[in-house]
Amino acid sequence: MKDNLVAFFEDNFVGLNDAKVSIMCHAFMYGTAIFEGIRGYYNSSHDTVYLFRLNEHIQRLLENIKILRLEVKYTQNDIYQLIVDLVNKNNPKEDIYIRPSVYNSAKKIGPGLGTINPSDLSIFMIPFGDYFNANSGLKVHVSSWRRVEDNAIPARGKIVGAYANTALAKGDAQASGFDDCIVLTESGHVSEGSAMNIFLVKHGKLITSSITDNILEGITRDTVIKLAKSELNIETIDRTIDRSELYLADEIFFCGTGAQITPVLNVDNRKIGNEKVGLITARIQEQYLKTCRGELNKFKDWLTPVKSTSQVH
Repeated sequence: MKDNLVAFFEDNFVGLNDAKVSIMCHAFMYGTAIFEGIRGYYNSSHDTVYLFRLNEHIQRLLENIKILRLEVKYTQNDIYQLIVDLVNKNNPKEDIYIRPSVYNSAKKIGPGLGTINPSDLSIFMIPFGDYFNANSGLKVHVSSWRRVEDNAIPARGKIVGAYANTALAKGDAQASGFDDCIVLTESGHVSEGSAMNIFLVKHGKLITSSITDNILEGITRDTVIKLAKSELNIETIDRTIDRSELYLADEIFFCGTGAQITPVLNVDNRKIGNEKVGLITARIQEQYLKTCRGELNKFKDWLTPVKSTSQVH
């Protein structure tokens, strides 16, 4: 990673290494922040980074800050332009990950929320390749940790503090020799992966957990549903899923900004299908990556192109 990366912090563009919060920052002490993860895909033929569904990510950020009673002085258009400017200043020649956050920047003891507390916006970007090896697929287990409930910490909001739940589930899975995990709701139904939405393939149709099963309402999830219908004429059924349905699925895959489209080949030491990447998963994966890299004009409205500049600022 380059040493001279630029971030947006406290209303200014500064060196990433200089973007630091106090150890008394409310968000640091209590997890009171909302974030987004946004991918940018570098297309060397176009010498352009394509930011994927940027407006949708910003819109979700601004909706979800209401959960923590945070406020931000920047509009959606402001944040959009700040992110484009940030990418321009860093001038990447590779795939990137961008993380904007709105956080409670009060410096005081006590976990209470309220608009009297100050909020700040920060944005950084880093080079970012594959989160998982999507070619080899994953071996996962069903975690003993349950997904946080909507009436506890809403999973539909990317709340920083809630990711302790993710860390516990993923950490135990890896310690037990698995690549990742699937978490259930308190009622015992399938929620999602540690930090990814989940799809099952059964009899040529996609099945995904309902938005009321304590999932993040994923932008990649929405993308998969639309691509499957438009490009592959495959229907998606959105409903509650029993744990045992995992073992009987023809195919399973995770999806998310980080995970992209990642096949799951084994659950709880049970083979999924023939334990190879399934045909439908592979087709969706191909369509998704072509879309993200600007190779399909049909979905160009999902992309924000940032042309490479001649020199790094």
